[in-house]
Amino acid sequence: MSAICNIMCDSTCDFTAEQAKERNVTILPFHYVEAGKPDGGLCGDDDLFQSRSAHDFYEAIRNGAAPMTSQPSQLEYDEAFQAAYESGVPTVMFCISSGISGGYNGAVASLDRLKEAHPGEQIRIYVVDTLIASTALTLLLNEACNKRDAGMSAEDIVAWAQEARFRVRVMFMVEDLDALHRGGRVPKGVAVVGDALGVKPLLHFNLDGTLGIRGVARGRKKGLKKLVEHYQKNHELNGEANVVAVGDADVAEDGFSVATKLRELDDSLEVLRPTIGPTIGSHVGPGMISMVFWGPDRRK
Repeated sequence: MSAICNIMCDSTCDFTAEQAKERNVTILPFHYVEAGKPDGGLCGDDDLFQSRSAHDFYEAIRNGAAPMTSQPSQLEYDEAFQAAYESGVPTVMFCISSGISGGYNGAVASLDRLKEAHPGEQIRIYVVDTLIASTALTLLLNEACNKRDAGMSAEDIVAWAQEARFRVRVMFMVEDLDALHRGGRVPKGVAVVGDALGVKPLLHFNLDGTLGIRGVARGRKKGLKKLVEHYQKNHELNGEANVVAVGDADVAEDGFSVATKLRELDDSLEVLRPTIGPTIGSHVGPGMISMVFWGPDRRK
């Protein structure tokens, strides 16, 4: 049976390579590099931890590595969209939030060139600004694959995603806000909160796709407890699979602890356990724990 729709996503979705293959998702890699390192330092493609293990990546950061990231090149977008065009199958490209990355704008620029090269043709390739990333994008992309596999068209998936992104509820905790502040992902005022002894900021995505602070917890254990409480207060399904995603950056024990507590609340709940990939990991560092689920529309 021929595909009704192809799905593409950048590597910030935190799928594993096996998941991407199994769900038939084409991944466009981000890249990371340590500037000014004669030997290149910690660098490579975000290949979903195929060439370097998650532990090795985060251990390097613990030992002082400070990689910076870059989105796929225009050539990479061009080649991916050209292949999608030649396949003749409608395609949806899911992009990391435009509030924290230029990846969406890069994809749109590439698609515009493809359309200019084929005037008068209907190019059924669509780019979605998800306004989220990482574990949240894992949840959205997983459900998009479910919709496609159930027979939903590319156009309907785009319409669904543009609404569903506002029903993705996100809360995550990082060990240290310095990297996010240096990269311009959180304002200085948010970063200062993390300097208070024992206080762990709890972050989320604002409606415009930027990061904001949702609350604080006195210590890591209380922060993990607040993640679970957030799920209890805001979980709501609207036709999606009963799934929650719990991601971690080389702190699997914390991730499994949160996942266990969620399953105790609902034994029918499927818990995805993505590992925070190199692109997002470069900005949050080791120790991040995130919890994402379906809830009421955040615009309301």
